[in-house]
Amino acid sequence: MTTRILIADDQEDIRSGFRLILDSQPDMTVVGEAADGESAVALARELRPDVVLADIRMPRLDGLEVTRLLAPRARVVVVTTFDLDEYVHTALRNGACGFLLKRSGPALLIEGVRAAMAGDTLISPQITVRLLSTLTQAGPVAAGTVAHPLTEREVEIVRLVARGLTNAEIGTELFITAGTAKTHIANVQAKLGARNRVGIAAWAWEHGVAKAEAG
Repeated sequence: MTTRILIADDQEDIRSGFRLILDSQPDMTVVGEAADGESAVALARELRPDVVLADIRMPRLDGLEVTRLLAPRARVVVVTTFDLDEYVHTALRNGACGFLLKRSGPALLIEGVRAAMAGDTLISPQITVRLLSTLTQAGPVAAGTVAHPLTEREVEIVRLVARGLTNAEIGTELFITAGTAKTHIANVQAKLGARNRVGIAAWAWEHGVAKAEAG
């Protein structure tokens, strides 16, 4: 099965570079390019790609708004030069299936597309480390101070999702099957109103649930 990809970036050389990288993969094809956000949304609705790669700073409509309008019907991976925490959190809340930095290189770009198609998510390691470091510096959260509807097992699942583990890795960690992990994640999404597993990770970071893992 070939993954159909739409590239949205206002720089032609970036779009061309991404196209060369992705079209070189036997299971991927670029079906369209957009130089601004409004065109990206229109093309996505017309072409129905499997994955949309969206820059943040684009004319007419930025990538964060593009993500909000297209997710979850399309898997949107934000690929940008700017790794500001505000952008990361907004992208995750809006339903992004990944957040990659352009300087991360072609291998991570390909991996990000494959992760999105597999129902997993990929965030550039530099960003994840910084976010978790910031949370750790903020100090531990006292047990029982975070009100939420999750069971103890679901909290364990959330912490592992926040660490970036796949369903298979979560299964190995908790001695359950990948299918059971997937079911738990679906239940957590429903309880938290999260659009995808990245939204679960964002909730964990914001509510201090992820900190317990480091402590």
